[in-house]
Amino acid sequence: MQGIELSRRFYDDVVGPWLSQAAPGLRYSAALLAYGSELLGFDDELSRDHNWGPRVRIYVSRKDFDTHARRLVEEFKAAAPAQFLGEPAGWRNRPHPPANGAEAAGSYDHGLEVHTLEGQLESALGISSVGELTPLKWLGLAEQRLLSFTAGAVFHDDGNRLGKAREALAYFPDDVWLFKIACQWRRIAEEQAFVGRAGQVGDDIGSRVIAARLVRDVMRMSFLLERRYAPYAKWFGSGFARLPLAASLSPHLEAALSASEWKERGEALAAAYLILARRQAADGIGGKFEPVIGPYFERPFTTINTDDLVAATRAGIADPTIKALPTIGSLDQVTDLTPVLEAPHIWPRMMAPLLEPAKEH
Repeated sequence: MQGIELSRRFYDDVVGPWLSQAAPGLRYSAALLAYGSELLGFDDELSRDHNWGPRVRIYVSRKDFDTHARRLVEEFKAAAPAQFLGEPAGWRNRPHPPANGAEAAGSYDHGLEVHTLEGQLESALGISSVGELTPLKWLGLAEQRLLSFTAGAVFHDDGNRLGKAREALAYFPDDVWLFKIACQWRRIAEEQAFVGRAGQVGDDIGSRVIAARLVRDVMRMSFLLERRYAPYAKWFGSGFARLPLAASLSPHLEAALSASEWKERGEALAAAYLILARRQAADGIGGKFEPVIGPYFERPFTTINTDDLVAATRAGIADPTIKALPTIGSLDQVTDLTPVLEAPHIWPRMMAPLLEPAKEH
């Protein structure tokens, strides 16, 4: 049994019935959110050695949190089974300790935690309400954190309060999405010719490294075109494999990574770029353009006309604030450093200077 189903049954069989007795009339949401491979359905036998087991987070109002949270967490110690469906119900080797703070309460003795929705949004995304999100703030949110809030499962939701927040965060607003696509083409533009140039001077390792970076950029573009948040590095490839675009792209990406010489490497990548561009054109994303594969100016390196793709994508942006931004990118496009992507309090300070409207150099 995978973690989502285990936690769902833990809620249905243990937590939900107990709450109806311990706090009759309490309005709450219950879900499996925040962290863990099970949120994406990628958990397996190895996953069970940490951050895995029957666990449920309930979300209550701030008033009800102050009234009930600590008591419920303490009283559930007596009600929680030592095991549930053969799995220990308490914490085991988990690098994420039970949540405890001003708006979170948990215990090492069992998998029930109590949170406020505002506190969850603050810890996950650095916001207290989805209503405060502006286009610029959207660009400063980490996709892997957005995915951790919108994936997983909801087991109970009085008033649909949690559901509404998850729906509001389900994906980027259109103008933010278009900007990210344009910036992703710009990333490809900056390095696509270097696969050949490095290889041409005998730097095969350098050519392979650049090719691998571009494979990752193609994969991230695929998530964007499919309107899906990209997971963090451990499950990035597994998540990509689930995308509809993966079937047509994977042979070219595998060829680029396994090619023994730079021309073959560059041509395989160019074939992948063309698939992305044609998909974008077919979906009418941005303005009109004609994708063209050819040499890089007078040099014999196979590339795609990224300048046209960037311009056409930006042409579809309506929001003047987004339209005025330099084509640099969102948080995930300017860094893949885990300590940054997992630290919402850093995001505004890091992104503010990059998101100032300015002329590109």
